[in-house]
Amino acid sequence: MRLFEPSPPTPTRAWPRRGALALSLALLSATAAAQDAAPTPGDIAERLRIVERRLGIAPTEGAARADLAELDRRLRAIELGLDERDRQTAVAAAPAPQIKPGPEVTLAADKGASIRSADGKVQLKLGVLAQADHRVFIDDDARPQNDTFLWRRIRPTLEGSWGDLVGFRITPEFAGDSASIVDAYVDLKFSPAATVRAGKVKGPIALERLQGGAATALIERGFPTELAPNRELGVQLQGALASSKVNYVAGVYNGAPDGRDSPTTNPDDDFEFAGRLFFEPWKGGDGALSGLGFGIAGSTGDKTGAGNSFLPRYRTQGQATFFSYRASVAADGEHSRWSPQAYWYAGPVGLLGEYIRSKQALVDTATSTRASLEHSAWQLVGSWVLTGEKASYRGVKPNNPFAPGDGGWGAFELVARYGRLDVDDRAFPVFADAGASATEATSWALGLNWYLTGHLKLVANYAQADFDGGSPSGPREDEKTFFTRAQFSF
Repeated sequence: MRLFEPSPPTPTRAWPRRGALALSLALLSATAAAQDAAPTPGDIAERLRIVERRLGIAPTEGAARADLAELDRRLRAIELGLDERDRQTAVAAAPAPQIKPGPEVTLAADKGASIRSADGKVQLKLGVLAQADHRVFIDDDARPQNDTFLWRRIRPTLEGSWGDLVGFRITPEFAGDSASIVDAYVDLKFSPAATVRAGKVKGPIALERLQGGAATALIERGFPTELAPNRELGVQLQGALASSKVNYVAGVYNGAPDGRDSPTTNPDDDFEFAGRLFFEPWKGGDGALSGLGFGIAGSTGDKTGAGNSFLPRYRTQGQATFFSYRASVAADGEHSRWSPQAYWYAGPVGLLGEYIRSKQALVDTATSTRASLEHSAWQLVGSWVLTGEKASYRGVKPNNPFAPGDGGWGAFELVARYGRLDVDDRAFPVFADAGASATEATSWALGLNWYLTGHLKLVANYAQADFDGGSPSGPREDEKTFFTRAQFSF
C-alpha cells in the first residue's frame, strides 16, 4: 500500500492574478497567525479596500463585509481592473496605425479642376475654352456676309501625367456642325531638355499660331498664320536648354497645307520636316529686356496632289476667303517655309512681330504649266494694359478682379494690329483667277480687351482690310468688321 500519492507536476505557466492574490492573502494570514495578534476577516477586507482604492475601483463607503463570498467577488473585480489596465497600457504602447493618404482633388477658380495621386506621380487636369462671338459686317453690299452669333470654340481639355515619364493631352472641338479633335498627343518626358511628342500638335512655325487661343490679342489671328500649318500629325523632339532661355522643336509630319490641318493620313507618301529655335536670353531677370524673345522657324517637304489636303486658301480676319487656286492646279513638288519672329513685353506694354514666306511647286493640269510660287505675310501687334498689369505672351491676369462692391473692375487692355499678305504675281492668270482672287491684302485692327477675372474675358474688335485686285472690275470691296466675344477659360 502506498503511503503517499505523488504530487502532480507544477505547471510552468504563470499563475492567474486571482490565484496570486489568494496566495498573497493566505501568506498574509499565515504570517499574521505567527505573530501575537492574528488578523481577522475584517482586517483582510480593509486591506483589500486599500488595494481597491489604489486601482480606482473601491466600493461605496460603509462597512466592508468580511464573508468569503464577498471577498471573492471583490477579488474578481480587482482582476478585471488589472486586465483593463494592462490592455490600456498595451494600446498606448502600440504604434499608431498608418493611414494611407488618398488622391488630392482640387477645384478652385485660380487652379481649375485637377486630381493628383498621393505620391504626385499621376495627375489629371480638366480645362475648358469657350468663346461665343457676335459678328457684324459693315458696308458689304458687293459681297454680303451674314451678321451672326456663333460659338467660335468649345474645347474641353484633359491633360496630365502618368508617372514621371508619360504626359498627354486630348482636346476635342464641339463648335461648328460636327465634333473633331484639335490636339491629341502623348509625351515621353526624358528630361526638360528632351521630350518626344507624338500625335496631333500645332505646327512649330508661326509665333501667333503657337500662342494659346485664349491669350491672343485680337479675336482672329493675323495673316502670317494663313501661310503656316495649323495642326500637324507626326512626331517631334522638343526641349528647353540653359534654364529655359533656349527652346527648340524638330519634327517630321504628314505635312499640312498653309493655314490648314494635316490630313488624318498621309495622302501622298511624302513627309515634311519642320523646326523652330527660340531664344529668351534675359528671361528671369529684372531688366527691360527680360521679356524679349526672338527666333526662327522653317519647314520643308514635298507635296503632290490637288484639293484641300495639298493647297491652301487665304482668308481675312473676317474669315472670308480672298485667294484660292483654280480647280485645275495641283501641288507638284517642294513646299518650304521660313519665318523670323519675335516678341517683347515690358511692364504693361507688349509687341509681337513675325514674317513668313511660303514657297510651293505647282502644276496647272489644264495647260501643263509649272512654277514655284512664293507668298509672304507679316504683321505687327501692339498691346497696352491700361490698368497697369503686366502684359505677356500668355495673356493678362487682373490685379483686382471684377467685384463692384469691393471696387475691383478687372484689367483693360488696348490692342492694335497691322499686317499684309502678298501673293506671288506669277499666280495670275494661270494658277488663279484675278477676277476672284486678290494679289494682296492689307489689314489693320483695333481692339479692347476687358479681363474681368483670370478666366472671364470680354472683347471688342474693329478690323478693316483692303485688297489689290480680287474682282472683275478692279479692287475687291474693303472688308469692315465689328466682332465681339465673351470668353471663359480655365
